[in-house]
Amino acid sequence: MGDVVPFKKKTHAEKHKGNTLCREGHHAWKIDKEGQFDVKSGRLVTIYICKRCAAIKNTLS
Repeated sequence: MGDVVPFKKKTHAEKHKGNTLCREGHHAWKIDKEGQFDVKSGRLVTIYICKRCAAIKNTLS
């Protein structure tokens, strides 16, 4: 006799494992409350941090 193979349905988490929103470019940006000042240009820098993957994006104000 051979090995018994389980035929159970995959859960939602198992089915979509590795297909996170951040990998597809859909980050959940949150503004970092610490205001930074750029000395060279003399403007404020807004720092965005993704809530899920902690990626960082900077913009000049």
